[in-house]
Amino acid sequence: MVTISPYGAWNSPIDAADAARSGGGVLTADLHFGEVWWTESRPEEGGRVALIRRAADGRTLEVLGAPWNVRNRVHEYGGKPWAVFAGDGGKQVAFTHWDDQRVYVLALDEPDAIPKPVSPAPERPHGYRYSDLVAGPDGREVWCVRETVIGDSRVDVRRDLVALPVAGTAAQDADAVRVLTATHHFLTAPRPSPDGRHVAWIGWEHPAMPWDGTELCVAEITEDGFGPHRVLAGGPSESVCQLRWTDDDALDVLTDPTGWWNPHRVRLDGTSTPLLDAEVEIGGPLWQLGASWFAPLGDGRHVVLRGGRPALFDESDHSLVDIETPLTAWRASLACDGHTIVGVAGGPHSKPAVVALDVETLTPQILTGQPEGLPDAAYLPLPEARVFTGPDGQRIPAAVYPPTNPDFAAPDGELPPYLVHVHGGPTGQHSTVLDPTIAYFTSRGIGVVAVDYGGSSGYGRAFRERLRESWGEVDVADCAAVAQALADEGTADPARLAIRGGSAGGWTTAASLTTVSVYRCGTALFPILDLEGWSGSGGETHDFESRYLDSLVGPLPETAQRYRDRSPIHHVDRLAGPILLLQGLEDEICPPEQSDRFAAQLEGRGIPFAYLTFEGEQHGFRRFETVQTALRAELSFYAQTLGFQVSGVPTLQLRR
Repeated sequence: MVTISPYGAWNSPIDAADAARSGGGVLTADLHFGEVWWTESRPEEGGRVALIRRAADGRTLEVLGAPWNVRNRVHEYGGKPWAVFAGDGGKQVAFTHWDDQRVYVLALDEPDAIPKPVSPAPERPHGYRYSDLVAGPDGREVWCVRETVIGDSRVDVRRDLVALPVAGTAAQDADAVRVLTATHHFLTAPRPSPDGRHVAWIGWEHPAMPWDGTELCVAEITEDGFGPHRVLAGGPSESVCQLRWTDDDALDVLTDPTGWWNPHRVRLDGTSTPLLDAEVEIGGPLWQLGASWFAPLGDGRHVVLRGGRPALFDESDHSLVDIETPLTAWRASLACDGHTIVGVAGGPHSKPAVVALDVETLTPQILTGQPEGLPDAAYLPLPEARVFTGPDGQRIPAAVYPPTNPDFAAPDGELPPYLVHVHGGPTGQHSTVLDPTIAYFTSRGIGVVAVDYGGSSGYGRAFRERLRESWGEVDVADCAAVAQALADEGTADPARLAIRGGSAGGWTTAASLTTVSVYRCGTALFPILDLEGWSGSGGETHDFESRYLDSLVGPLPETAQRYRDRSPIHHVDRLAGPILLLQGLEDEICPPEQSDRFAAQLEGRGIPFAYLTFEGEQHGFRRFETVQTALRAELSFYAQTLGFQVSGVPTLQLRR
């Protein structure tokens, strides 16, 4: 029996605890010695990242139990935290441990072995960070990117490519760490050629972000490290985002000289040949080191991610054919050993899982289950892919999630409230993989629309660069255009539109509330609120993104007034409606200082607001208790500001 009840007030089987519990899951996957390995986040263990492997006999084994936390903070977003290899001591796994950021090695052939450190203890906590681990050519060293904190500022970081002896000598003697090279301020780990004579890596410099311009570097391997490097591809306006050696003398790389990330073959003699020249995105922004959008199958065939879905690419006829799988949203975590393809994928009704496909039959096998407590699919919204028209005539892709609950319907003539969900980045993209947060709202009768505004990845360089020097304008206008279109067509209640987002999405939320009148309220999670503070000279962000605003807003000091004019921190008096701020207190990317100042300015102005902070949380909430508390607060906030009744959640106290 269907109950008639106002939108927003529907009873839902999806509570905040369910959403928090199922918020973790599989992160990345790889293949080693015929076995599938992966990492998974566990909210109920404080967000700990576990390392798992599927043995040849089909058993699933946890390689490292608590308290080991296989995660690192290079670039603050981290990168691939483990590598499996064969060395003098047999099969081993090297990994980074979050608590001290050191590299450890575990012997896999010894049943009672315990991890041993192979990197030195830093003088200050997290003073050394390591990422993108690979094995050296002889298996006696772990090669990786090392960050060294060299001062008290968040931007006081130096990066080197280093070699750590597997024997562990560097654990006690920092001089045993071999510095291989340091060609650029930012680098990916070095990949040795099959014959061990050459090595390749990607590097870039401030103010470029890795999707702006990077360089493919190649050097000879010498006894002392690497010889002088040569740049074989990339440049100021060309982004190389992945490399793999094809043979001793050539590499396959993803790069975008024509404005789209496509595979190219680059030879050591400097010649480069596009393997594909198409207006499709095979590649993506290198937010985390170690991402993989393609893997060779052999005989000139490759598995690639085209628009986030797997496809077969054949060099012989340049064909690109989709691989049919039950899961439609794939992460940049592809691997192949010639027999098996492995990746991480989810769908609108499923969280990311490890998926294996036989190379010959392409038959998919899902190797990992779904989190406990996922609701019946009847309560999960099915996103509708739509394209809206922006104020400048540009196409704006979006996913519309309608209110979905088989037990309830709204009174005749009532339109639902809608949340505009803004992804982070801003050089990011919305994924249609199951998001329990979205289902938490839609199952209560609150619609959600996720917008890929101008600047989002996945649509080519020209679309990304719509945001150049226009952050706070293009993103705001595109999101507002989508919200207004839903209201104009009768899908959403024009008086009950809200906006929400985290990080860069939090920026767009606050910038929208202080510049347009489309929304009744908004939620900003760990947001950017003061562009001057978040710039490289402002000291309120980390090194990786400290020059991001050069392209998003403009160079300093020439455009300093633009920074002030667009920053919500300077326009609190213009807020179109109430705002909820949610902030982790250990966030080094969007630190709490900005939210603190914003909340302080709101006091006494008569604008309803709430500001919740969370101990132990960094950028993005990982702990069960945090996610549960934040979701309940957000629902109560919308109930009070959008005008509906909810039960079963504490009433969020709004200040004025």
